[in-house]
Amino acid sequence: MDRWNILLVGVGGQGVLLASELLALGFLKAGYDVKKSEVHGMAQRGGAVSSHVRAGAKVYSPLIPKGEADLLVSFESLEALRWLEFLRKDGLLLVSRQEIKPTTVTSGRMKYPENACEALAARHARTQIVEALELSRKAGDVRSINSILVGAVSCALPLPESVWREVIEERMPKKFVRVNLRAFELGRALQA
Repeated sequence: MDRWNILLVGVGGQGVLLASELLALGFLKAGYDVKKSEVHGMAQRGGAVSSHVRAGAKVYSPLIPKGEADLLVSFESLEALRWLEFLRKDGLLLVSRQEIKPTTVTSGRMKYPENACEALAARHARTQIVEALELSRKAGDVRSINSILVGAVSCALPLPESVWREVIEERMPKKFVRVNLRAFELGRALQA
């Protein structure tokens, strides 16, 4: 593949924007042209967050059209359901089983979909459910979910593992590098 369209979605505070930055930096280090766009208007309040990352020999637009994402990386299962139409029919869906209920659910106005991950797997053949919260605890910090998912998605991308490690070491604050590298390794191990 000579170009990559990666859509990352989740809820404010989960690290979606940092994960998209890691992906963009990795592609840049590997010599790709990269465009990135993000929407995080309600991120501080737990609202929806999305980031488009496009990489290739030459990329002209940062936005991924519906039905053209090669990878959809969802930090939260309901967000995966909301954004599924952006994924190509043969694209890869990586979805964290984590459920963060929006205020419409916690207030009782709506119901959170039951078995959202299983519904996704039934609707899309190339779905991989990731126990990202559990793995982040194993890594040593629940805030490392983004590195778990970057590790998992890195196996589907044409960049060597050393580039990803370098980006994590450069971008993360020094005191969090070790835990994020451990999280990245746990994410990569999912694809082994």
